[in-house]
Amino acid sequence: MLGGARGFSGRWESLEPRPRARMLRQVLHAGLRTSFHALGRFVASHPVFFASAPVLLSILLGASFSRYRVEEDVESLLAPKHSLAKIEGNLVESLFPVNRSKHALYSDLQTPGRYGRVIITARKGSVLDPVHLDTILTLHSQIYQMQVTVPTSAFNYSFSYLCLHDEKNACIIDDIIRAMEEIQSARSTNGSVPVLHYPITQLADGRQAYIGHQLGGVQGWGPGGSVHGPRAGARGEGVRSARALQLTYYLQARGDLMDRVASQWEKAFCAELENFAALHPKLGLYPSTSSSLKMDFQFSSVLARRPLLASLGLCGVLAVLCCSMRDCVRSKPWLGLLALLSVTLSGLTAAGILNLTGATYNSTYLGIPFVMLGHGLFGSFEMLSSWRRTREDQHVKERVASVFEDVMLRFSGSTLIHLMTLGLAASPLTNMEAVRLFCRTAALAVTISYIYMLSFYGSCLVFTGYLETGYRHGCFCRRVPKPDRLDSKPAWYRCLMYTRYQEETQNHQPPGVGHGSVPITNLTHTHTTHHPAALGHSCPAANSTHPQPHSSGGDPHPQDSHLLLGCVRHCFGDWITNTYVKPFVVLLYLVYISFGLMGFLQVTQGSDPSALVAMDTATVLYTRAQQRYFSSYSPVIGFYIYESAPYWNDSVQQDLLEYAKGFQRISWLEAYLNYLSDRNQSTSQPRENFTRTLRQAFLREPQFAHFADDIIFAERGQGEEPDLAASRIFLVAKTTENKREEMSLLLDTLRRLSLTSRVRFLIFNPSFVYLDRYAAAVSSPLRHSLLAVLFLLGLSSLAIVEPLVSVWLGLTLLSVQFGVLGFMTLWGVELDCMSVLCLISALGHSADCSGPLLCGFASGRGDSRTRWVRVALERHGVPSLQTLLCYSVALVPVGSVRSNLTHTLFRCLTLTAGCSALHTLAFLPTLLTFLPPSKTRGPRQEGEGQRQAVECVEMNDSNTRVVDQITTV
Repeated sequence: MLGGARGFSGRWESLEPRPRARMLRQVLHAGLRTSFHALGRFVASHPVFFASAPVLLSILLGASFSRYRVEEDVESLLAPKHSLAKIEGNLVESLFPVNRSKHALYSDLQTPGRYGRVIITARKGSVLDPVHLDTILTLHSQIYQMQVTVPTSAFNYSFSYLCLHDEKNACIIDDIIRAMEEIQSARSTNGSVPVLHYPITQLADGRQAYIGHQLGGVQGWGPGGSVHGPRAGARGEGVRSARALQLTYYLQARGDLMDRVASQWEKAFCAELENFAALHPKLGLYPSTSSSLKMDFQFSSVLARRPLLASLGLCGVLAVLCCSMRDCVRSKPWLGLLALLSVTLSGLTAAGILNLTGATYNSTYLGIPFVMLGHGLFGSFEMLSSWRRTREDQHVKERVASVFEDVMLRFSGSTLIHLMTLGLAASPLTNMEAVRLFCRTAALAVTISYIYMLSFYGSCLVFTGYLETGYRHGCFCRRVPKPDRLDSKPAWYRCLMYTRYQEETQNHQPPGVGHGSVPITNLTHTHTTHHPAALGHSCPAANSTHPQPHSSGGDPHPQDSHLLLGCVRHCFGDWITNTYVKPFVVLLYLVYISFGLMGFLQVTQGSDPSALVAMDTATVLYTRAQQRYFSSYSPVIGFYIYESAPYWNDSVQQDLLEYAKGFQRISWLEAYLNYLSDRNQSTSQPRENFTRTLRQAFLREPQFAHFADDIIFAERGQGEEPDLAASRIFLVAKTTENKREEMSLLLDTLRRLSLTSRVRFLIFNPSFVYLDRYAAAVSSPLRHSLLAVLFLLGLSSLAIVEPLVSVWLGLTLLSVQFGVLGFMTLWGVELDCMSVLCLISALGHSADCSGPLLCGFASGRGDSRTRWVRVALERHGVPSLQTLLCYSVALVPVGSVRSNLTHTLFRCLTLTAGCSALHTLAFLPTLLTFLPPSKTRGPRQEGEGQRQAVECVEMNDSNTRVVDQITTV
């Protein structure tokens, strides 16, 4: 991204008064370029050390994979770290712990540490049909009697030992099991079959039970198959059929031994269901356990192993082709593989550091190799392009130093942008743990990749430079014979060993380069330095050892150029800057913005964790079945009154009944008020009478005894009735297809109501942990990173880069982000933690591609805009194109992985590469031809002085290939 002042370090230049900011940029650039020049000479002087040290360090750190650990707590990764829902959940658990429940539990409200859950569907008919009902009860009996063992214990553990027990020391089971047992018993005795109502039914003991989350796909006897409420007593208003049934088995997991036993029981539970499904094909079984989400989330990493290796192989093949030329000596195929090796070594080093520090891994880390790959390939191709622009008659050390001086300032600037975006997203400001861990690890990997690019890849460039100096084959490392010895060889051998020796090159006159008074055999390069007033820019056109723009078109041997370079130089550059093509490019950009805006306005949240797991897994199949059969009602919402309230007050009663209106509800207060009304007692009583009747009469009735779990009494004093310290009721809302959006809206509505209510209450459901502040938690890292980059560009424009370059780069980053966000929405990608990670990395990737092009264009003075656009495309567009090609090919195998997470990764990164390519190769080259910065010189002031030309005449020694320069002014 960044450049330097042309011709300043180690060159003669007269300094004249100029603006302070421009002078400061010149001084900073001179110092930085001189530092990188010295660093390049140092690396070139010790290539063996800089090549071997990264390899040895990577091997040593790679041995730490014995400490490899996988993240166990998926909720902490995918849910907002700091949210009100987590605080509310802790309060609810302290008031009404699950292990203290002695009656019915609600599977989608209470989720203890360990459990097994299964959805049973009937492929034909209803699950309440006699044959299916008997089969389901048989399955329940097998699960109940299933036993497991652990290696450290000689006991056999069954569900009756692990389950949660009621007040009679029996296992707590779902109410639908009791209802089905009553139906089976009535059929076996030819008695009257009890009628099920939906979603609240009445059991044989007179207790009302909510079965909306246990019975799904329900059709009733009413008109149109509708199902009416529980108070309808006629048979014609009951449940006619049901397509699905959900059973939940709660386990105790207190202590390490019990947790291991429960884990073994969950595995045996899934195996038992798999065997049972094979024996009963008429039923569909979809199991889920407390560890299913964790295993299926991490399973994406297992599925992606081979595709990642295939990506590396395809990228290596294309990198070799991008580094190859027709000239076998100047071709650098090994540098393509060594660039990938440098990225691989840096990834291995970063992984070793993580292992030694005790960090854990998760599947979101699959995106880190592509962050490293894009940035590393950009640096390697830029260095190779700069190497090809250096003079071949210089010593290798000087050529490497020139490459470092020309490239490393831009490469360091793009690395700084990567670190700024990733570093701020990894800060405590980020409320999403998965985003924070990903960005922290990616920042470490990018830093190590930058160091290895300077050291390992720089030393590899030195070795290949010595091969080129010795006229050795770029692939086989054999010395290439001279043309007179090749004439007697076969045609295939001459083609394989084709090259041009230096003396053969010097015998050709480059058009427009020679000087009349200097023999062309001794003149390798002519460099013209304009008056310093025309050099006050921040990005270099090139190092003084590189050909200047006015001579680039006079390549004496264009057939020796790289294929992509020749296409850009002779075809694409002229076409994209053609006057008749520009309107179509501008129109294309308007279409791009229009579709991006259309997608931006349709962005949706992706708060469902099942959208980040591997496909065809237990979590996905279970979630699909649940959405298909159990989407008529929301999950059970707990309405918790966590402070003492005057329940005996008529106005408080009316308020609580009003809050619950419109919900299906399981409310002790409503049942108690009906109990008082049925006995002709006033519902508005003194506190002592209200509490005494509640404790000594209502809760002792068998049909109301289960409400004892919903009330907490606090002792007042001896002889006084206790207070109602806290209580809870359960609410269920009617929902449509957009279940999660409706739950989020319901959460916000009830929370606003709790702020104005006289009764202090809160609502909770485990899904609220993912919904609460999810949009802010996901979008804030992206927003912070984008603002940080814009701030960095604005700050750097004061002293480092030219202000117009910062403006253009900032606008380009915004445009790329806008396009990726809009198009990924149109492609069906929701805004979840994985897509946000891709958007954050897209900032650095787009800066890698477009930054050098902008600097190359802004650095030029004197020629037309079109001329400098072509030069910038030739110098920096080709490396960007090579990076994008290799990056895109590496993404192809990832798209074949059967995982929702990798599909999101593939789509977002593909859009990032596509939008970056459009801006780098089409939009920017077109817009820069008629928008600032200007290429024309301002009018000269009187007394400014005449233009000065500095001519360097190089005297070559054909034996030692050492250059002496005679400079005249």
